[in-house]
Amino acid sequence: MKILFASAHDSDPQSWIAPLQALVPQAEIHNWVDAGPSIGAQLAVVWNPPADIFLRETDLRAVFNLGAGVDALFKLPGFTEALRVVRLEDAGMAVQMAEYAAYALLRASRRFGDYESQQEKRLWKPLPDIQRKDWPVGVMGMGVMGARVAQTLAGLDYPVAGWSRSGKDLPGVEKFAGRGQLPSFLARSRVLINTLPLTDETRGILCRDTLQQLLPGAHVVNVGRGEHLVEADLLALLESGRLEGATLDVFCQEPLPQEHPFWQHPRVTITPHVAAASLREASIAQVAGNINRYLRGEPLSGVVARGRGY
Repeated sequence: MKILFASAHDSDPQSWIAPLQALVPQAEIHNWVDAGPSIGAQLAVVWNPPADIFLRETDLRAVFNLGAGVDALFKLPGFTEALRVVRLEDAGMAVQMAEYAAYALLRASRRFGDYESQQEKRLWKPLPDIQRKDWPVGVMGMGVMGARVAQTLAGLDYPVAGWSRSGKDLPGVEKFAGRGQLPSFLARSRVLINTLPLTDETRGILCRDTLQQLLPGAHVVNVGRGEHLVEADLLALLESGRLEGATLDVFCQEPLPQEHPFWQHPRVTITPHVAAASLREASIAQVAGNINRYLRGEPLSGVVARGRGY
């Protein structure tokens, strides 16, 4: 069994290949070589792989993605319906996502941004205490990431609701399901946190129509995909005062162009796609476990349902 490792984000592929090889000794793991010949790999471990990977390695049967988002793989030339795609389900990402969401929520509700401005002016001025009931949170997407976010924020005693395609029961989290319940979910949310996977159904879901249904003084937190957000609509709603602020970690174009208006907007906080990084050790253990199950003919965890895109 030959396995190909292909990642455009790692300058030291052996730091992945060597421990993977130790955990899957019955396979041969090879690093991608640009312009090299096909190695006849049956499996691939990838993260943002070269665009021609499926054209060159035509014997691939399954792809193990070193991340939760798999939408980019489906767009590569040569990708076929016969290929199984397996994504990371957590690998240390969920707790990071929860931390990021908590930061964004607390910065808005506790007005830490205002305190930063006051510090610059050497101004000592306690602001009014908050009432958590005035800061209802809505989490879009109830997968591993979204569920961890929702439960973490509910643990801070904020009123939290979760919305997803089919709904999910979580202690302390109000459940909303399907497009029919989306308006009710939005209408009760002041802080909207998006953790959805990117599919044809969710592309552009953060648009003028949905965002203007949020409670007054709303904040938007996007840690899903850049293509979920219609950036021009967000800017217009911020300028009009309909939205109070936004914390954005993902963008339609990355790196974000220097001339983009988000950079200097006073009510937009930007981070460079760092909300949740897959941790190397946990990722290797999860991928190796799935590969070994594949080799034994056992069921895999994290298999992407092609019809849903996640």
